Amino acid sequence: MEILTIKGLEKSFGDKKVLSSLDMSVPEHSIFGFVGRNGAGKTTTMKAVLGLLKTDGGEIHVAGERVRYGETATNRHIGYLPDVPEFYSFMNAREYLKLCGESLGMKNADIKQRSDELLLLVGLAEETHRIKGYSRGMKQRLGIAQALLSRPKLLICDEPTSALDPIGRKDILDILLSVREQTTVLFSTHILSDVERICTDVALLNEGKIAMQGSIDEIRRIQRQEEFTVELLDERSAQLLQNAFGDVQRTSADTLVFRGGEERMFEFLGFIKENRLALQKIERSGSSLESLFMEVVGK
Repeated sequence: MEILTIKGLEKSFGDKKVLSSLDMSVPEHSIFGFVGRNGAGKTTTMKAVLGLLKTDGGEIHVAGERVRYGETATNRHIGYLPDVPEFYSFMNAREYLKLCGESLGMKNADIKQRSDELLLLVGLAEETHRIKGYSRGMKQRLGIAQALLSRPKLLICDEPTSALDPIGRKDILDILLSVREQTTVLFSTHILSDVERICTDVALLNEGKIAMQGSIDEIRRIQRQEEFTVELLDERSAQLLQNAFGDVQRTSADTLVFRGGEERMFEFLGFIKENRLALQKIERSGSSLESLFMEVVGK
C-alpha cells in the first residue's frame, strides 16, 4: 500500500516554476529518501503535502485521503519535523511533550506513557534541563519525539541531519531507522550518504520533476556499469590521464573516477603503462548513489 501519492503536482512562485508535473509514491513502512539539491523544491513539496501551500495543479493523497489546501484533516496521519524546529525554550522536554499532547486532545495517561517511550527512544529520558540549553542535535531528537507523539502513519522530516556533526547525524539516522516498524519515514536531504545508509526507497528530484525513483536496489540496477577509482601518486599524472580521457570525473588532485567494463579499465591501464604514470591504486565498485545523482542532474 502507498501511504503517500502525488500526481501531476505543479507550483510556481511568480515566473519561477518550482514543481512541474511531479509524480511520487511512498510505500507504507518504507524509509523514503527525497533527494535534491538545495532549492530543488523539496520543502515546497512537503508543505503541499501538509496542506500549508496552495498548489497550481495536481493531487496529493495521504493514507487514501485527498489533501486540500487549508483543510488539514489528513494531517492527523502525519508527524512533521521542520528543518529548524522551534520550541518554548523555558520548558523542559516532558513539559513540552505534555503541551503538544494536550493540544492534540490526548489523555494525560497516554501523554505520560508515550512521552516516556519517546524520550527513551531519542535518548532524552534523563534530560531535565530547559530546552534553551539544548544543542542542535538534542533539539532535532526532541522534534522527532514530538512528531511521533500521536503515533502518525507518516513521519515527514525536512533535512533532519543538516548542520549536525557526524555523531549527531548518526544519532538521528539511527532513530529514524528504529521507528520503521511504527510508521513510514519520508525525509528530504541533499546528503546522499545518509540515504544510502538507511533508506529502502528513494526519489531524485531535478528541475521540478522526479527524475528517478524506486527501491535503492532498483535505482542501482538502472546503471549497470561498474565504477573505477584511479589514484595516482601525483597531480601531474592525474592531469595527463584526465586530458587523455575527457569523460572521467576528477574527485581530488590525484584521484579520478570513470565508468565502464573491463575493456575500459584496460584502456586506462594501457595508457598508464605507455606513459609510465605513477599509479598508486585502482579500485572497482558498483555505481554509487552519488554518481547516479550527478548523472541525473547533469553535473
